[in-house]
Amino acid sequence: MLSPRVRVFPSAREVGPALGRFVLAQASAAVRERGRFALAVSGGSLVPLLAAELPEAAARESDPPGAAWSRWVLGFCDERLVPFENPDSTCGLYRKHLLSRISIPNNHVVAINPTLSVEEAADKYAESLRELFPGDNIPVFDLLILGIGPDGHTCSLFPDHPLLQEQSKIIAPISDSPKPPPKRITMTLPLLNAARCALFVVTGESKAAVLKDILEGHSENPLPAARIQPAKGEVHWLIDEAAASKLTIKLDRE
Repeated sequence: MLSPRVRVFPSAREVGPALGRFVLAQASAAVRERGRFALAVSGGSLVPLLAAELPEAAARESDPPGAAWSRWVLGFCDERLVPFENPDSTCGLYRKHLLSRISIPNNHVVAINPTLSVEEAADKYAESLRELFPGDNIPVFDLLILGIGPDGHTCSLFPDHPLLQEQSKIIAPISDSPKPPPKRITMTLPLLNAARCALFVVTGESKAAVLKDILEGHSENPLPAARIQPAKGEVHWLIDEAAASKLTIKLDRE
């Protein structure tokens, strides 16, 4: 695995446009090389950021995606087991704020069935993913867009949780999430680390200490976000100066 590239922007305001440009560049390369772009997104603060920046970035392109949206496949790195109308639903929020503005086909958006049990929802979601990646032992996403929590969790993989040891499932249920709501499904490390590229987006001084632990720590029990190390892919970080304030590693300042 290549060393992560960490790009630092003066403030959170500049991170958003950089995110939009990064996603479209990855999409263009993937469609050109493989005929489609497989993207998986996280929720939380990334929803309004992507909803604001991705359509704007596409509008600024000299050759905007247009029909190319039909070549996108969208999945979710984790999801809460709640109805889509619930404000905790990651898919529901993306449908309302982003997918209403870009034309990714509905059958290219892989969502959970929130009416199932958490175990059944995880199994069905994994089955749906495998159908979209025929021939792949583990589905290979072109890009994962990830965030981190103050505790260093990413997706719904939390520090010291047994799911960090999962090796066989690509999607796992979790019924005891320390962050509500408790029932969720999440991509596991084998799936996350099969990706071609993982992109973390982190802003704010409140993330500075945990970001230093993730990027510079040498614990025998690394935080979940530090375990995202694609075997054949890259890791990129888009962060602001506030989040970078405690780092001593080499940084690319924009």
